Amino acid sequence: MTTLSLAHSQYALVTETWKPQINGVANTLGRLHEGLLRNHHRVQLIRPAQPGETAGFTDDGSAQELRVPGAPLPGYPGLQFGWPATRQLKAYWQRQRPDAVYLATEGPLGWSAMRAARQLGIPVVSGFHTSFQHYSEYYGLGLLQRPAVAWLRWFHNQSLLTLTASSTQQRELARLGINNLMLLGRGVDCDLFHPSRRDPALRARWGAGKDDLVMLHVGRLAAEKNLPLLERSWQALQAMSNSTVRLRLVVVGDGPLRASLQRSMPGAIFTGALTGVDLARVYASADIFIFPSLTETFGNVVTEAMASGLAVNAFDLAAAHQHIRDRYSGGLAPVANEEAFLDNLRWLVSNTEGLRSARLHARHRACQLGWPMIVERFEGYLNRASLSNARTMTASPGIRG
Repeated sequence: MTTLSLAHSQYALVTETWKPQINGVANTLGRLHEGLLRNHHRVQLIRPAQPGETAGFTDDGSAQELRVPGAPLPGYPGLQFGWPATRQLKAYWQRQRPDAVYLATEGPLGWSAMRAARQLGIPVVSGFHTSFQHYSEYYGLGLLQRPAVAWLRWFHNQSLLTLTASSTQQRELARLGINNLMLLGRGVDCDLFHPSRRDPALRARWGAGKDDLVMLHVGRLAAEKNLPLLERSWQALQAMSNSTVRLRLVVVGDGPLRASLQRSMPGAIFTGALTGVDLARVYASADIFIFPSLTETFGNVVTEAMASGLAVNAFDLAAAHQHIRDRYSGGLAPVANEEAFLDNLRWLVSNTEGLRSARLHARHRACQLGWPMIVERFEGYLNRASLSNARTMTASPGIRG
């Protein structure tokens, strides 16, 4: 009988986005990569070379990195996709065969990694990190939605498992015909994102006094984030400002819509993209997090805001669906019901005790979502794929994946 141990396995992670790019996929992959190394696995990271880097290979003991040529993603010059590298990956994996391959993205590099792994009989696990099937309607490409869904269904059904970020995403993908779905979820760093980082001096620079309320939005400033509702939310809230409590809006992030948002919301404060302690300080110095997006696979910013002690106002999707109870730990509106979204926001602003309670409950819930638990679950899925492949190869030596 063939057995494999979780300890000291070798796994390959293939992604077309990586730090210092600022997005949920890069953040999640960074956490998973660090977690596998911390747990004494050997990890091969395969990704596109970013601006200023050269394609090539580095080996730092347990951590190896193969950088392949890439190009800017159309419409997102700050993001890359990797060119196909089937031949290069086959040669690499014939020399150093991983126990399993994890594909985080479905672009040309991900496709070629799937092809190489299947030709070599290496088990593949995929992750569904970005809801590209929804993006077409925001970019005037509605005719491409059906082909996009067909591609995603074909791609993910080639893998042994497809890992999802949330239960709502899992149900949607099942309706699209994607099989073998398993929930991975996401964690949050409750030491970094902590209410103790609240900074009165920073609030003063925003023009917010001790009793004023700061609304916050963090995310990519792009069409698929439903930002017109952020504008309407701010317009509705400004009517509630009075001599006793003033409201401020802070917008963190960058993207193609930043300039137009600054013109339409002249009273808002735009900080650009922030990371690390700078971002954590901004979260903790705000009071209410406004999250109008309808296209999230998870929404890491939701749990970061909760961990920072903010009441989150969002739709009943993804991270918000899993971790927020309406008017208990935030505001949770039915999907696409903008009036309910605005009503919840008004309730949070006008109900001092309700807001205080929601913020406390949000922090409590977020602190149950540590990354070590997510990494352990991820290891389990990779090991399951390795064991499944070992049993198959033992029973039928001639089979290729």
